Amino acid sequence: MPAVPADLLILDRGGRLAFGSDWPVVPFDPFLALHGAVTRQTAAGKLAGGWLPKERLAIAKALAAATLGSAFAAHAETRRGMIVPGHDADLVVLDRDLLAEDPSAIAGTRVVATVVGGRIIHGEGAA
Repeated sequence: MPAVPADLLILDRGGRLAFGSDWPVVPFDPFLALHGAVTRQTAAGKLAGGWLPKERLAIAKALAAATLGSAFAAHAETRRGMIVPGHDADLVVLDRDLLAEDPSAIAGTRVVATVVGGRIIHGEGAA
């Protein structure tokens, strides 16, 4: 029987992926992690075709792992991981639409505003 990538098997069977970081071992940059999950390449494009390319995730699935999945892993899915009434309203505004971007551009994403508890704490309008 051919090997099935573990993350795809988990997703196919209804499991959840939760992204995190290995900081301080690697840079604390969630966009590098998303880029790697979607392209299976370094930000510089190394490993033409991607390392284990069958394990690439669609950007929507990678974003869900970084938001909903991480909230679930922290037992905080009832108040974090989605932008819905009643949740903490902790979010970032990005300089691009990751769902519309070429996956190779994800690593260059910048945060233009940060909202915590519904208050802008970074960016235009910050207190």
